Amino acid sequence: MTDPDELVSGQTQDDIELLASLTSGSGTWRTTGIPGVLPELLLSDGPHGLRLPGGEGLAGSAAPATCFPPAACLASSWDPGLAAEVGAAIGREARAHGVNVVLGPGVNIKRSPLGGRNFEYFSEDPHLAAQMGAGLVRGIQSTGVGATVKHYAANNQETDRMRVSAQVDERTLREIYLAAFEGVVRESGPWAVMAAYNKINGVPATEDRWLLTTVLREEWGFDGLVMSDWGAVDNRVAALRAGLDLEMPPSGTDGEVSEAVRRGGLSLAVLEAARSRLATLARRTTGPGPAAAADLRAHDDLARRAAAESIVLLRNDGVLPLDPGAPGRVAVIGEFARTPRFEGGGSSRVLPAALHTALDELRAALGTERVEFAPGFLLSGEPAPDLAGDAAVVASRSDVVLLFAGLPDSAETEGADRTDLSLPAVQLELIRLLAATGVPVVVVLSNGGVVEMASWHDQAAAVVEAWLPGQAGGAAIADVLLGRVSPSGRLTETIPLRLADTPCYLHFPGMNGVSVYGEGSYVGYRYYDTLGLPVAYPFGFGLSYSSFGYSGLAVTPAGRNAWTVEFTVTNTGTRAAADVPQVYIGANEPHPTRPGHELRAFRKVSLAAGESTTVTLALSERDFAIWDVAGQRWSVRPGEYRIEVGASSRDIRLLTVVTSPGDGYRRELTETCTVAEWLADPRGRAQLEPFLGRIPAEVLEQTPELQTIVAQLPLRKLRGFGLGLDDDQLRQMTAAVRSAPGDSGDSGDFGG
Repeated sequence: MTDPDELVSGQTQDDIELLASLTSGSGTWRTTGIPGVLPELLLSDGPHGLRLPGGEGLAGSAAPATCFPPAACLASSWDPGLAAEVGAAIGREARAHGVNVVLGPGVNIKRSPLGGRNFEYFSEDPHLAAQMGAGLVRGIQSTGVGATVKHYAANNQETDRMRVSAQVDERTLREIYLAAFEGVVRESGPWAVMAAYNKINGVPATEDRWLLTTVLREEWGFDGLVMSDWGAVDNRVAALRAGLDLEMPPSGTDGEVSEAVRRGGLSLAVLEAARSRLATLARRTTGPGPAAAADLRAHDDLARRAAAESIVLLRNDGVLPLDPGAPGRVAVIGEFARTPRFEGGGSSRVLPAALHTALDELRAALGTERVEFAPGFLLSGEPAPDLAGDAAVVASRSDVVLLFAGLPDSAETEGADRTDLSLPAVQLELIRLLAATGVPVVVVLSNGGVVEMASWHDQAAAVVEAWLPGQAGGAAIADVLLGRVSPSGRLTETIPLRLADTPCYLHFPGMNGVSVYGEGSYVGYRYYDTLGLPVAYPFGFGLSYSSFGYSGLAVTPAGRNAWTVEFTVTNTGTRAAADVPQVYIGANEPHPTRPGHELRAFRKVSLAAGESTTVTLALSERDFAIWDVAGQRWSVRPGEYRIEVGASSRDIRLLTVVTSPGDGYRRELTETCTVAEWLADPRGRAQLEPFLGRIPAEVLEQTPELQTIVAQLPLRKLRGFGLGLDDDQLRQMTAAVRSAPGDSGDSGDFGG
């Protein structure tokens, strides 16, 4: 391929128009090329499987592809290596169809369980989302296909998604909503990032230079192409200035871009940079020769394994696993067993290359004579008392009931948020009817976002959260129910007792075009665990058919504010199984200035019965840091930090405390800093104490609260209190602290 730099000099009007055209697609799914120089690139939806474009517009997929478990399910495996395998399979199918760039993964945070697109996202936790997203990116790009991390950023709702402004403070933005994107960019080097529809603090994400250039490129080192979400650009010129390289799909506004260059409103260098990034993406994704056809059978097997490792067993009184060789009848109830929900709605919908139903798989494993089916309810949610009654009769003559429940397809789709967390009323009534038979009921859930369980889970002998498990989900569910696979999925989001308990309940989805992120960084378990609030099931939770013990915690220094965490995990049960030990960090402080603890490391381990393994995980300085808004940097404060090892955020098995001296950073002292802030810095204290010493001792004795009052005053406010401070003196003090060498010290009271 000829280097486009050699063809396009940018010196003539034709060059300018050509450069402008490259910053917008040539069609709904293709970039603009230069014949013989820069090829058109084919883009395709594909967070969990290839949705091959069927032509222009928003037509459905043109060819079957493997529908892998969507992110909500796959993330529950807590296995970035598995995500990489899935990504590589998606990449192979993309190559086989001539697709250059896959539009995924989505790594936005699940701020509210009502988020309509939560099935496409990994977690309420940015560290877990980053690790799973990075795994998927590595897998896709290992095949020479570009991955597109989306939707950048703070794209956490579907309500008014094209216009809504996420009003979020800088610290929360850095620690929660940008952190997953940062982790993926730094760890896996994605070749593309997609800017979101929404605004952030009033600025459209596609026009936010701070977001697209300062943070993404200059701070994180992203060297790929930034494209828009489809139809997200309102102002092409402003978007290009901000750092957007490619508008998708084309809006027919190339002339506006050319005119802006001619009039001096847009630098030609901006177009040349966008052209260069498009050329880089082309070099990365146009491998030699046609790709081989993908092995869809092998990919189906991978989809089955991925779903099985992601299923979460939430409750089990011993009824599971079922014994395939035991006598007795099994009632399979629920239309989802026959007509499965395996993915969500919208742009990620895949035409599956195969489809396994749980009913067929259970009949094949147990024999048709042992399995009796009844639909129990209509997928529409309309009342069907005859179906429910028939299901109760079938259940009453069985030894165990497998009830396949979940959310209807219409409840979870791009473009609309959910309005509640409940299962359909007809299903709740069916659970009550089946439980009344006295036969053990196993509830198997099909849903992309969490559902309320507190009102009914005590009526179930077991609860299996299967999520939306992809095309092979039916087989994976059978594998878990029959004990072929011990469940090892863990929750990537908290299941609350009720919607009103959720951190953003009073703010989501907002109104008048604004969604206020009033809960700050207290998202998901960060909120529930900090306040010790009861939940239905905590973050990181999941049962197994085995059991695990943790022992031998050893934490050793590994550099400045870095430690190595080592401990032993033992399978104390009687069968092979996998576990997911999790490491959390929390600061010991008198009142919360940060979440009580936060996930910082994890590892999935598979062990034979009785086997032990040593798990070693690294904690870096960044893991202990918070975003210092005043200093515009990540900062580690001095103090004690708990290092916790647990089986969930609420099941901490091992704990130790380390002491950090902090990172030595001290905020620049100015006249607007408070007296307390000056006293907390030894340099400021040395300058200020002589003046505070002029406060008569008898005044301090008579007014003991005076120290507290004065400590909160900005330094410049002391000018009128007879302490000898004036503007000249303040300037001398601030100059002195800037030139003085920094050292450590403790804050104290006046004269301390």
